[in-house]
Amino acid sequence: MANQQHPPEVRSVSEGPELGQTSRPQVPTKTLKTSYPLIDCDPHFTRVVSYARTSDWIAAGLCGSVTPGLMTFWQHTSPTGISRQSLASIMRLSVGVGMCAGFLLMYERSAARFYGFTENRREIEMDMREMTDRVKKGLPIYGESTLTEYMQGAASRQSRYSGIFLHVMPWFNFVNHNQHGVDTAKYYQNAERELEAERTKRGE
Repeated sequence: MANQQHPPEVRSVSEGPELGQTSRPQVPTKTLKTSYPLIDCDPHFTRVVSYARTSDWIAAGLCGSVTPGLMTFWQHTSPTGISRQSLASIMRLSVGVGMCAGFLLMYERSAARFYGFTENRREIEMDMREMTDRVKKGLPIYGESTLTEYMQGAASRQSRYSGIFLHVMPWFNFVNHNQHGVDTAKYYQNAERELEAERTKRGE
């Protein structure tokens, strides 16, 4: 496997050599100095959510309860005298706002670990396991995309490190692409080591 050419990191289902595959150079990702290793500068939405820790969800729940909690407190300490129907509408809005705020807090905390801003040993191990398994199965490590190579790059440039400004402008990455700011050779090398260990164990 060491001498074989690695498969594409993202398989485009709408573009190929016969369709005039883009050959424009990629815009390199800016490398930031962080306290912990970078996992992904533009993680997919589903990865950020699935990698979230229990503490992130607890923080989200506490954050989400602040708005309806305050509304309830204010209503008891200083009644507005509005009807029950109007109060119910206000509470529904408060709960909705709280849920959105809590989700954004959870997402921002999880994304910060991908960027290497906070301690991320657990996420590094999860990332290595996920990507190594994909390599061993012969799958593109970052999945398939219906976008062309150029549009994948454009999408990446729009959402790199977007989690930093999430509290001001919620912006997520829903595109599979291969521009994540890390050297993917580590995944292939780890897969090679595991495959070699498996062959040795079987006595081949």
